Order: sequence, then structure tokens, then C-alpha cells
Amino acid sequence: MASTTMPRAPSTPLAQRLFSILTWLVVLVVAVFFLRGLAYYLGQQKGLTPTIVLNSLRIAGGFLGIIAIGVAALEAVLYLVLVRWLHWKYAVPYMLLAPAAIALAFLIIYPFGYNFAIAFSNRSLTRFLPGAYSFSLQYGIENFKSVFTDRVLHDTYFYQVFGRTVAWTAINVFCHVLGGLGLALLLNRALPLRGLYRTILVFPWAIPQPIVALALRGEFHYQYGFVNNLLQAIGLTPVQWLSEPIPAFVAVTLCNIWLGIPFMMVIILGGLQSISREFYEASEIDGAGGWAQFRSITWPLLQPVVTPAAIIGTIWTFNAFNVIYLITQGGPSEQTDILVTALFKAAFEFYRYAQAGAFGIVIFAILAIVAITWVRVSGALKGVYE
Repeated sequence: MASTTMPRAPSTPLAQRLFSILTWLVVLVVAVFFLRGLAYYLGQQKGLTPTIVLNSLRIAGGFLGIIAIGVAALEAVLYLVLVRWLHWKYAVPYMLLAPAAIALAFLIIYPFGYNFAIAFSNRSLTRFLPGAYSFSLQYGIENFKSVFTDRVLHDTYFYQVFGRTVAWTAINVFCHVLGGLGLALLLNRALPLRGLYRTILVFPWAIPQPIVALALRGEFHYQYGFVNNLLQAIGLTPVQWLSEPIPAFVAVTLCNIWLGIPFMMVIILGGLQSISREFYEASEIDGAGGWAQFRSITWPLLQPVVTPAAIIGTIWTFNAFNVIYLITQGGPSEQTDILVTALFKAAFEFYRYAQAGAFGIVIFAILAIVAITWVRVSGALKGVYE
């Protein structure tokens, strides 16, 4: 029988029962943790009625209908031009790519170009409408300079927010990869109810982030939250999670770690299942143990999977606006703000539109440099291009 990458799961019936009981206890605690927070949030939203929900669904349905009609019309025109008129043999691929390309242009390319233009303007709250502001290279230089020399928030400079963002991203991505790898290795074995465990563990990632963030915010409430109730139950002092800087940063970090692990687990589990068992059989013949197999076979063969996933996770975490803004709003005293929340406040709370445009380009440049450097240094994608 083929070997696995880590020590085998418990094989005796008693050990399997204990393992299952422990797993279900963890799942139960997490479920209670989430449902209590969700109930707390919905209890505060007294204006959320079935009529409002139905109206929202009706508006969304109408918008989706307009998009569907537009896509159908686009495909009809492309079919007539590329197939009937030009008889182009590559017509079908371009017909399939056209809606995505147009959506990409409207949702990414145009906003990025608009942001770049605003960065070289003097646009502000008093010069907001077209014609009231102008563009020049000097404006752009001043805006980029102000990002690094002036306060990006009320009392916080760029370097303070940047250092906090780096720490936030490093801690989260490390825990995401480590936790996702551990769960993937466990779920890659023959376990009872393995499919159920996979479904439950993906659940946090499947729920929309704003719902999860607002639910978890209730769980960190000083008086009624589940976390402090649990600390009191075991004899510890309650913590001011949302009103003190370090506990607030810990709270949002724990929430984002919980949200990010399932994604890494799914990606790494797919990579594990693609590794041939012949490698492990050959290593067993050579006397390699579980750790030697993981170090020499599993981890090297997972690099083409883990590296792109880690890059995506880094970008997502670097730009994790929902968790921080919905749980702490960057507080207390701007001590949990990261670059993306600082950018939002600069644009929509302080109305520094031109500086915010330059700020956004700086964030994009940082992420681009990190991604390119990571790929080149790791060399994990060489097999894709060679």
C-alpha cells in the first residue's frame, strides 16, 4: 500500500472514535462561536425586514438580466461577423473571451487608468466637479511626495501603516499556509466522514466576508462576546478586544486567519492528490520515514501549487479591507488601520482624492514588486514556462 506524507491516522477503533469526538468538539465550538455572533448582529439590525430583502433581490435580478441580455447581443454580433462573414477558424475562442475582456476593461483597466489620472491632478472636495480641477506633472510629483511625507490619516504616517500592513500580511499568510497544509495532510488520508469534514472546513470561506466579520465582531464584545465569556469561564480576566490597540490587532488577525485557512486547505489538498503514490512507494523501499518523505517529495512537488496560492493570499491579505473595517473601523486611534483602509479613509473620509490616487498606485507598485520578486526567487513557476 502506498505511503502517505505524514504519520498515519489512528488505526484502532478507540483512537478513531477519540479523533472523531475531538474533531466534532472543535466544529461545535466554531459553530457556536459563529452563530452567536450572527444572532447578535441580526438582533441589532431591526430594520432588516423581508420586504427590504425582496426589494434588494429584485434590483439585483434586474441588473443581472440586463447583463445577460447584453452578453447575448454581443455574442450574436460576434457570431455574425466572425463566423458568418469572415469565416474565421478562431472565432469560438474569441467569442467566449469577449464578455470577460469587456468586463475586465470596465472593472479593472478603466478604474486603474482613472485612478492614475487623478493621481496627477489637484482634485479635492472643493475642486470635485469636472472643470474645477486640472492635471499636471507637478501635481503628480507633489501627490506622490505627500504620501510619504504627510500624514495619510489623522495622526498616522505612511511608514507606520506600512509596517503594520507588513506584519499583518506576514502573520496571516504564514498561518494560512501552515494551517491549510496541516488540514490538507489530515484530509488526504483515509478518515471516517472525510467528505463531511472537508465540507465543514470550507464553510468559513464560502460565507461572504462582511457577514462573517460582523458576526465575529459581536463575539469580541467586552461584556457579551463569546471570547470573553470563555475567558471568564476558565478563570481569566476579560480583555478589551475592540478598544485597546494590541488586543484589537490580535482580534482582527485571528478572524482573518480563520477566514483564510480553508482556501489554502483546498488548494494544497488538490496538489497533494496530484502527487503520484509511486514516489512514496520508492522512498519506502529506501527506508524513508514520514518526515523524510514530506521534506524530499511532498513539499518540493507542492511548490508549483503553494507559491501561486501564497502570492494570491498575500495580495488578498494585503488588501483585506472587509475584516478590519467592519470589526474595528481601523481603531482604536487608527492602530489597526492597514494601507487599504487608510486609502479608503483618505479618499472618502478626508476627501484627499488626488493624494488617494497616488496612494493607490503606491500600493499597487508594492504588491507588483512583491509578487514578481517572490516568483523569481522561489523559481516555483519555471516548469510552467519551460
